[in-house]
Amino acid sequence: MTTPTIELGPWQKLRADALAIRYRVFVDEQGVPAHMELDKMDALCLHALARDAEGRALATARLLPPVDGVGTIGRMAVEADQRGQGTGRAVLLAMIEAARARGDHAVELHAQITARGFYERAGFSVQGDEYDEAGLPHITMRRVLD
Repeated sequence: MTTPTIELGPWQKLRADALAIRYRVFVDEQGVPAHMELDKMDALCLHALARDAEGRALATARLLPPVDGVGTIGRMAVEADQRGQGTGRAVLLAMIEAARARGDHAVELHAQITARGFYERAGFSVQGDEYDEAGLPHITMRRVLD
């Protein structure tokens, strides 16, 4: 697999491709209600989009504005044929670096339980107990930035 190109930008620029991936992964594949997928926070976030050499959108995530120096990574979605290929890791690392560059001292995320190992391998640790979010079991995870 060739390393994807990561594009960072505002919602207005990346919306079409990011939203298409999110709907395929969260709504179509995981059964999250469509009305829960889109929120007003998107316009305030920095978004990441991974593309292959042909320009096809492969994965996406967003970084919310920091609260007390902690950024929150959310809406991490990777096309099914890209999982296990390093595409999601590339997007996650881009979001971590963006948080570090703006001065955040840590990043948090609400991980689906099935993705816990993925985030642990990227240096995240579990914070608290399991809970339900959008009908799926989640756990809050945090990584301190150096």
